[in-house]
Amino acid sequence: MGDCLIFAAGTTYDVPRPPREGDYVIAADAGFQTCRRLGITPDLLLGDFDSMAEPDFANILRSPVEKDDTDTSLALKEGLRLGYTAFHIYGGTGGERLDHTLANLQMLTWLRRQGARGWLYDRRFVYTAIQNETLTVPKTVEWGLLSIFCTGIDAHGVTLEGVQYPLRNACLSAAFPLGVSNHILETEARVTVTHGELLVGWQL
Repeated sequence: MGDCLIFAAGTTYDVPRPPREGDYVIAADAGFQTCRRLGITPDLLLGDFDSMAEPDFANILRSPVEKDDTDTSLALKEGLRLGYTAFHIYGGTGGERLDHTLANLQMLTWLRRQGARGWLYDRRFVYTAIQNETLTVPKTVEWGLLSIFCTGIDAHGVTLEGVQYPLRNACLSAAFPLGVSNHILETEARVTVTHGELLVGWQL
């Protein structure tokens, strides 16, 4: 089984991890227009079609306009239901809706709690969530940026290695962005949290 790629209705800057054989592509509402522009035929179109008119497409999963999920979160849940555990999310940032960007960042943590992992792509950046684990981040850009954020309860045992501003067994809270705008100095950086969850973003 490959990965699940989600195209949402935000801004898609580029696609550093394009679809491969075995992947499953879901267009979330107006993310369908992005797929068409990129020459990608999704396996599924999901949405309430409040962002565009419903197109003539063979495989559509309609959702109600009044619901507790965004179209993107419904797409992620559908991918999980199908058995996928790795998700690449495009068009999940930018656009006119900061609230949807924040919601998609939250979904990264939600995915990690389900035993899956998501990558949310922004302009030359990618974000993921970690939980009680170590993440190795390769240096793909000289002096590449790396940021970490605690978004919930305090994260303990936070260690940063291979970066300009290292940390050792620190505690991060959601009340102050101590981990923003670090730099990767070595061939790879290592981000560890022993108890809690972090959002990790780095430059591509």
